Amino acid sequence: MNDLELMAQALQRARCGLGRTSPNPPVGAVIATAREGLIASGYHHRAGEPHAEALALQEAGERARGATLYCTLEPCCHHGRTPPCAQAIVDAGLARVVYAVTDPDLRCAGGGEALLRQAGVEVASGVLAADVAELYEPYFKHKRTGLPFVTLKMALTLDGKAATKTGDSRWITGEPARALVHRWRDEMDAVLVGVGTVLADDPQLTARGPKLDAREPLRVIADSLARTPVTAQVITGPGQCLIAVGPNVPAQRVSALRDVGAEVVAVGSREDGRLALPELLALLGRRNIMSVLCEGGPALAAGLVHAGAVDKYRLFYAPKFVGADGLTGIGLLGVEQMSQATGLQLRGVERVGDDILVTGYPQ
Repeated sequence: MNDLELMAQALQRARCGLGRTSPNPPVGAVIATAREGLIASGYHHRAGEPHAEALALQEAGERARGATLYCTLEPCCHHGRTPPCAQAIVDAGLARVVYAVTDPDLRCAGGGEALLRQAGVEVASGVLAADVAELYEPYFKHKRTGLPFVTLKMALTLDGKAATKTGDSRWITGEPARALVHRWRDEMDAVLVGVGTVLADDPQLTARGPKLDAREPLRVIADSLARTPVTAQVITGPGQCLIAVGPNVPAQRVSALRDVGAEVVAVGSREDGRLALPELLALLGRRNIMSVLCEGGPALAAGLVHAGAVDKYRLFYAPKFVGADGLTGIGLLGVEQMSQATGLQLRGVERVGDDILVTGYPQ
């Protein structure tokens, strides 16, 4: 196996920690020798628990001496809740370390590589860097800005509608697309919707399907007037629910929601009475929420787009039409000239069952 193949193995291990390691990144590591090939692996499970490199070293034992370690992120060199991995690598006698991307954490940021080189360990970086950097989009943004990485997911007909004229939206996409969304929820720190979606669909917003554990993403409801019913499944289902309300909501509504287990926080409002979404996202960032999957309707989607808060688009298009009287996928943006339209840098177009998934980034 060559460097690319072994780094791909490390990346596969790293994905096992998606949605579970915040505020740490999901990291994977493997150890290999020229004679035996891959001999050990590990991935970071949760913040405060051993890092991927430490777990791989523990599995390898004495066989690590003279071997090569492949890691998705530069090994850390600082003391936190766990010891520095770079020093553990030196102590274990590894001859070579290959990592994909540099850690932007100022406590490391090249320091891990420097420590290894000073100890005589050969170091190479940049292997499979583009693929690994995509994995670390939420970590990189949160580390550099304190804000979560927001992915806007929408299910649309070919004519761009999110529902029929009566508001019916079940189901636009097929089962393969819906199963993929459940997997995304499992990998995210939080799922965000507006109260309109809760009132119309009463969604669970849970991550159903094959899972590594019983963990659920934080369910966040943007609800300026605290209209979420106390019987809503987002509250009564497994996991935690946070409802963001405006500053002048009646105290009895807040108390009723708290009495059934929801956490209620006040967020500032815009001039039109809608929640100040950047303020809500900043609040989530302070809580070490690194990734948010927005599954809201047209109003919430438009609010995020207008605020420049969307980092990535995942748009499903089903082979259906509902016509001009259907509900448009993204609400009012005030665009008067085509030159003002929001543009996307396409990342990929793929078929998921009978549907088409378009992935892109804002230009």
